[in-house]
Amino acid sequence: MALSRADTSVLGRWWWTVDRWTLAALLALIGFGYVMLLAASPGVAERIGASSRDLFILKQVFFLAIATGVMVAISVLPVKQVRRLALLGFFVSLLMTAATLSMGVEIKGARRWLHLAGVTIQPSEFMKPCFAVVAAWLLAEARSLGWRATGAAIFLFALVAGALVKQPDMGMLIVMASVFCAQLFVVGINLMLVAGCGVAGVLGGIGAYFTLPHFQSRIDRFLDPSAGDNYQVTIAMEAFGHGGMLGVGPGEGRLKALLPDAHADFVYAVAGEEFGLALCLLILTVFGFIVLRGLLRLLGEKDMFIILASTGLLTQFGLQAFINMASALHLIPTKGMTLPFISYGGSSVVAVALGMGMLLALTRRRLARTGEA
Repeated sequence: MALSRADTSVLGRWWWTVDRWTLAALLALIGFGYVMLLAASPGVAERIGASSRDLFILKQVFFLAIATGVMVAISVLPVKQVRRLALLGFFVSLLMTAATLSMGVEIKGARRWLHLAGVTIQPSEFMKPCFAVVAAWLLAEARSLGWRATGAAIFLFALVAGALVKQPDMGMLIVMASVFCAQLFVVGINLMLVAGCGVAGVLGGIGAYFTLPHFQSRIDRFLDPSAGDNYQVTIAMEAFGHGGMLGVGPGEGRLKALLPDAHADFVYAVAGEEFGLALCLLILTVFGFIVLRGLLRLLGEKDMFIILASTGLLTQFGLQAFINMASALHLIPTKGMTLPFISYGGSSVVAVALGMGMLLALTRRRLARTGEA
């Protein structure tokens, strides 16, 4: 039954105020996630000797279902509730991220995960969208509170940066630093401070290169492929070439069987092999559509908090997608970062849904006009 514009129920108000085009695009990405999971995960499960070839499929179907529910449920919330949820989520995830340093599970030389009740969680994934909203709130309040609010935002970012460097997770730090700098730029803060942040970022990158062996190795292998093992990138590039324009067909890819992270970091290469350039461009277009439409909807917005929070959420969403796809295409050094809604990973997909649910809630047009915020 169609919902009438006169429907004053929560569902009715939500349907007529939410950005249905962005919602549809996000649901399309979730659909791509199901398809790519079917294509990439059975071979990985078989290679690691899992009890069932459908192990990753069953898990990710569960995670994607939760993610869809989380995104829709949060998109219903008024702006004040989104802000409170982000504040609570930020401090809980920050404490859990700090806990990984002593209680975390070490994988590939990094401590980023916690085992809780039989589930492995990466708390920094949830800290990412929550920080964008909390930082936006503080920077928006700087107009009335002055440097106290801005100083508080910078202090919280320093705590986040310290925790991520200790894990270490430089890719996550780069994304969150980019989000914070974008918000500082939008709010109109002194350009000298923005430049200072840029210089600090460059110096931090140089310091990471000389102090973190895995970070140095990735940069060296990108600049000089003969400097180390580039196995996954090499196979990924072959997969794109093998797929051509239209791909070899669903389930017909052979190079995906050689990719250890075919279901996660290199799922874009699987899309390229089995569905070709056509699907790769379609996925890229959907990501671009979500980011550009979100930014365009902010043009008439007067609430600085909504502008800053939405800018932060869109920046991290688009940047995360870019890093994953560019890594698979060997345009940047490899980084273990998931493709939103498409790569395998419970923490990642639910955290992205959290961020996009907040975005949908913040950009609901009627909220600002009727005072529902």
